[in-house]
Amino acid sequence: MMGRSHALSGAATWLAGSVVMEQVFDYPHQSPLYLALGTAMCAGGALLPDLDLSGKVTTNQGGATVAHTFGPVSMFISEVIEKLSLGIYTATRLSHDPKRDYGHRTFTHTLPFVLLMGWGASFLCQRFGKWAVLPILFFMIGLALRGVFEHWAKRAGWVITTAVAAAASWYTFENLDSGRGYPLIGFAVGVGCFVHLMGDIVTSAGVPILWPIPTGFKKIRLWRMIGVPNSISVEVGGKVETLVLSTIFIIVSFGAGAWLAGGAILRRFGVDI
Repeated sequence: MMGRSHALSGAATWLAGSVVMEQVFDYPHQSPLYLALGTAMCAGGALLPDLDLSGKVTTNQGGATVAHTFGPVSMFISEVIEKLSLGIYTATRLSHDPKRDYGHRTFTHTLPFVLLMGWGASFLCQRFGKWAVLPILFFMIGLALRGVFEHWAKRAGWVITTAVAAAASWYTFENLDSGRGYPLIGFAVGVGCFVHLMGDIVTSAGVPILWPIPTGFKKIRLWRMIGVPNSISVEVGGKVETLVLSTIFIIVSFGAGAWLAGGAILRRFGVDI
């Protein structure tokens, strides 16, 4: 999937999931700040795995949408992650795993990466407090802005996007309760990464989601790409993705957001739903 579709799917998943948690499982109502935080972390997390698709750092060209979020800085980070992913692939591949000269859709598209990002974010926030929370908020909010508001971000440029992400992350940190907010950050990032994998699974290329579990009988592989059959797969950047799926994600996001906002307004006037 393209960057914007991934980000929208992350936002839709968090907002729709919040409605389900409130209505079905009686989960405590989230404040507007925490709802926005979870949505941003999940939307940003849904872009995170594509940092393994690097471009040209010096010219700021090529690469995934997410790699352009912070200009040359994020392009460089993307280049490093792509090389690390390729290194992990090369070091662990079996004889029947094909040789590669690029790292896209390798380690960052596995369940261990999802767990590492979710647990890692929570651990860093709880262990180092402000010095971990602010950078994580800044980075993930920046990714969310670049993905969900892709057209605005392109027009505004990476400098403006960076400034908005910095302001939003500082405001969020100043109003965040560490006991509840820090675990929420990690959980939402992990959910977003997982949503990304599910989005790529419906494409013909698939993802190595079962790594490092060996699969196959005669031709055992560690990096087997898992995806839906070509006959029902979604073409990356095709009309099904850009028109149908993206529209569904937007409708779900607005619908769930309206439901949650409406409930918050009614509760403010003493009406419980």
